Amino acid sequence: MRAFVAAGWVDVSVTRRSWLVRAGTLCVATLGACAARDEHRLRLWAMGREGQVVAELLQGFTQERPDIAVRVDQLPWSAAHEKLLTAFAGDATPDIAQLGNTWLAEFVALGALQALQPAVVPQADYFPGIWATNVVGGQLFGVPWYVDTRLLFYRRDLLQQAGHAAPATTWSAWVRQMQDIVQLGPTAAGTRRHALLLPLNEYDPLVALAMQHGEPLLRDGGRYGNFRSAAFVQTLDFVLGLYRSGLAPAATNNQVANLWQEFARGSFSFYITGPWNIGEFRRRLPTELQGAWATAPLPAPDAVAAAAAAPGAPGSSLAGGSSLAVFARSKKKPEALALIEYLSRPLVQQRFHALTGNLPPRRSAWWSPALANDAPTQAFARQLEHVRPVPQVPEWERIATELRIVLEQVVHGKLDAAQMPALLDARADQMLEKRRWMLQRAAAAATAAVPAQRGAQA
Repeated sequence: MRAFVAAGWVDVSVTRRSWLVRAGTLCVATLGACAARDEHRLRLWAMGREGQVVAELLQGFTQERPDIAVRVDQLPWSAAHEKLLTAFAGDATPDIAQLGNTWLAEFVALGALQALQPAVVPQADYFPGIWATNVVGGQLFGVPWYVDTRLLFYRRDLLQQAGHAAPATTWSAWVRQMQDIVQLGPTAAGTRRHALLLPLNEYDPLVALAMQHGEPLLRDGGRYGNFRSAAFVQTLDFVLGLYRSGLAPAATNNQVANLWQEFARGSFSFYITGPWNIGEFRRRLPTELQGAWATAPLPAPDAVAAAAAAPGAPGSSLAGGSSLAVFARSKKKPEALALIEYLSRPLVQQRFHALTGNLPPRRSAWWSPALANDAPTQAFARQLEHVRPVPQVPEWERIATELRIVLEQVVHGKLDAAQMPALLDARADQMLEKRRWMLQRAAAAATAAVPAQRGAQA
């Protein structure tokens, strides 16, 4: 049931019995009347803050293409995934949607998305690791709209007090720096000093560190877990050592009363987080500390750093962000591609950054003074040249959540660390069982089709 009001439209979800208020088209009438008006519009679903500001970006597109009317519907991130699945099941998908790039594989598996031609935008201008998140099974299904990744936010002043001019570029040197910071003793408030905040309820830092070796976290084309690999075991030993030595507190970020206040106190000096915290650090840290913090790419495992072509090259991190995808059922695919091309232009991406703080996926968009002259942001540009996509399977987020749960059990002594890799593989293999079945059926169907094709040719 949908009730339309002058301020927008309200969707009543039958399954969740909850109200989702979204910005929409001014429409006071019945569903049929609104549908009649909207059938001529290109429908774009966008989430959160992006959904609020995209209308401003579209002013230039409307001037350039007055023949294409666009309706923007804003979805809250908390409900977006379910809403998209419900729309697919009900044959009510939009023409274009903003998708978190970890969602793409799921919607590709459903057959919901239209494969795109790389020529839609100049691929060479995009960070390669970010572009790769949009390629599933060798085909392009989305165009990166904005990007994020994880790197180090750190207290430059405390690092210098500990005798180090710059953050380390290898794991072993980073551990020495953290040990020296802890040796500075209690904070001015008398609390214990740690070196790194590595929250137990966040799996992204562990995944980023594990992917630095270049080994996949899932093997055989995403059919099985690969957590018993030497690369993951080495990462696990490194991370657990940080907790055991007290360099990182065994806590979730919910147990930190005020993250920015504790960072200002020096309770920790390193934090692995994303670009949204640039604005938060500028707003929440005291004025006298605004010159005392900085950002840097992640350090690399020693063996990886030694093998790198360029000395001091960053370690890799996660390729994150959101993409713009066209739904297969759209009847306005040419118009959808025109809008995606417009929103992907460097000048439009620079405007998007000014409105939201989101980082652009195209290198040429980083030439703007707002990005090129901002030191904390430039560290993200360096990191984005060294990012890897997470496994492109629909089950990945469930597997990553299980990774977080098991790690917390190990850190709190509820599970033996030696059991963790095998346990993760077993749970991942169970989650991937349906995927293996589907791939086997697809392979069998392809094999059976070959004799039939030969017979037809004969």
